[in-house]
Amino acid sequence: MKKRLGLILSLALTVGIVLTGCGNQKSVSTSSNEKASSESKIMFSGSSTMAPIISKIADTFTEKNKTWNKVEGSMPEKPIQIAVSSAGSGTGVKAALEKTSNFGLVSREVSKDEKEKMDKYKEFKIGMDALTISVNPQNSILSKKKGLTKEEIQKIFSGEAKLWSDVDPALPKNKIVIVVRDAGGGAGEVFEKSIMGDKKVSKEAVQAPSMGALGQKIMENKDAIGYASVGIVEKNAGKIVAMDVDGVTPTAENIIEGKYKIARPLLVIKNGDLTAEEKSFINYITSEEGLKVVKELGFVPVKSEK
Repeated sequence: MKKRLGLILSLALTVGIVLTGCGNQKSVSTSSNEKASSESKIMFSGSSTMAPIISKIADTFTEKNKTWNKVEGSMPEKPIQIAVSSAGSGTGVKAALEKTSNFGLVSREVSKDEKEKMDKYKEFKIGMDALTISVNPQNSILSKKKGLTKEEIQKIFSGEAKLWSDVDPALPKNKIVIVVRDAGGGAGEVFEKSIMGDKKVSKEAVQAPSMGALGQKIMENKDAIGYASVGIVEKNAGKIVAMDVDGVTPTAENIIEGKYKIARPLLVIKNGDLTAEEKSFINYITSEEGLKVVKELGFVPVKSEK
């Protein structure tokens, strides 16, 4: 009886392992304090702007190959498991530094100090994003202006202009609702450096936990304005309108050529050498097939030097 029970338990465990490692498993969120283990899964953590990009690429890669030996014959016949979690670029840098994830996702420049804290810093640039100064399509400012100047944007986001009529007397005396990213996101740093200078963002600004949430706030309120990612604008065409900044439209050409100033890189970073599995997936991310996803999601793909 004991032998039979032991056999049943053994079979149950085996089935459980097969189901857990199923090749068509979707990218899942993982706890940031879980130590990365390249033997079981490849973990990415960080930027909420980048998380959907890596998740979609991972799903395609996993569906296509199922197991690592299908990618490269010399690799083990193990199910491909890629997990993605988002909590901001700061978390991405920390995850790479402390090796709580295999890779960090960062949508801003990584500082010299941050790089120097890592023994073997590696960086893979997969694209460019622009922070658009965006409003609700029902905002009456669109009937008066196609764009805003840097000075006007500073006036709005600092809280100096409290009503839309403070921006233009012809506009209604409705309260301006400013929407920004919370402290964990890289977007705030990029915006402050590119636009605000010495001026501070108003304490009355609504803080969004992700770029998606920021875009949603703009879509919900006709008096809202925020620095929505170009990818969010593309994804929600007709629901969010991006304005010109100092006469420059945030097109792909203007972003790549540096004419549109509120731009930021989309980076995958690593602290240490890459395993064969990690390298194969990074190669896929930076391939034409992977970068096609970057473009599909509304960002500007960039071929990285590996």
